[in-house]
Amino acid sequence: MNKFEVVLILSPDLSANSFNSEIDSFKSKLQSRSAKIINEEKWGLRDLSFNINKFKKAFYMFLQIEASGSIVKEVSKELNQSENLIRYIFIKVKDHQELPTKLSNEKK
Repeated sequence: MNKFEVVLILSPDLSANSFNSEIDSFKSKLQSRSAKIINEEKWGLRDLSFNINKFKKAFYMFLQIEASGSIVKEVSKELNQSENLIRYIFIKVKDHQELPTKLSNEKK
């Protein structure tokens, strides 16, 4: 199993319930394929560096997972179909960084 850090950027138009259901859906996709979720952080609504699909803000979610590369490929294909997901990235790391991250400690 490889270690990955995942950042999801979701539409700012989501309600709290919709945001939570999107995250739960993502986590269930991982867990159904035997991936292990190590940690997670909700970074909340933040400004984007540049407009994406006419959005100036978006909800951010950070997860640390352990999964094989084939699982990441499968989940990525499914994430491309999500209407509420603006962007995502999987980054392979040697070791997970310690939590809380700097972004979670920043004043909003």
